[in-house]
Amino acid sequence: MKRIQLFEFEDQAWFPDWIRVMMTRYISTFHRILGSARLLGPLIKRGLTYTEDKVILDLCSGNGGPMVEIVKKLQESQPGLKLILSDLYPNKTAAEKINNEEGKGLQYLTTSLDATQVSPEIKGLRTMVSSMHHMKPEIARQILSNAKTSGQPILIYEISDNSPPIYLWWLAIPFALIGTLIFTPSVKPLTWQQLVFTYLIPILPLFIAWDGAVSNARTYTLEDMEQLTEGMSDEKYNWEMGKLNGKGGNKLYLLGKPRI
Repeated sequence: MKRIQLFEFEDQAWFPDWIRVMMTRYISTFHRILGSARLLGPLIKRGLTYTEDKVILDLCSGNGGPMVEIVKKLQESQPGLKLILSDLYPNKTAAEKINNEEGKGLQYLTTSLDATQVSPEIKGLRTMVSSMHHMKPEIARQILSNAKTSGQPILIYEISDNSPPIYLWWLAIPFALIGTLIFTPSVKPLTWQQLVFTYLIPILPLFIAWDGAVSNARTYTLEDMEQLTEGMSDEKYNWEMGKLNGKGGNKLYLLGKPRI
């Protein structure tokens, strides 16, 4: 595999949750800048054709990323569509806000959910947005296998295709540091903590720049995805993968498709 396993701060159980929350808010801002919702919406709509249930289970959600925006748009043409957000480390602030939006078909699970052990009772399209790269190959394969065994579709989406040589990701760190300083004012909600720890005590730019570079190096290429899904196709379940052209370069996706 070209993808390599490296250390990301955000993955660590000991990493302070209040910093993780601010990092995920910035990542959501980056998704808006890249137009992730525009690219993801049609993919999710197609993924829903492989399930009879009007449910999307988003895994490794963080603060929700672009998923809430996408689902609210899809609900206009698909009334009754429900979004369930989840995470191994649930974002309690985001969960409280989302769970208070009554009658909008949105839910954030406040208990930890391991993406490798999703109950087969939760039916519908599973999604992972810019999160599969966090998983080691054996864990990634377990996540895909769990979806296949449960007979549920799964959509993996990454904002990098990991095509450039690995060393270029390290050269990009200074640009990521500068980008954090430029784009932070667009973060929503923009708190005093986000400003203080970006500009006065600049730990956020350092964490974001490092994790961003590492994320790119850890992203599974299409060839890597073929290895992950090797031996997992049959007459009842198969896989589709590809690239989408978007802002900042190609985006990758992997779609698990059960026969219904």
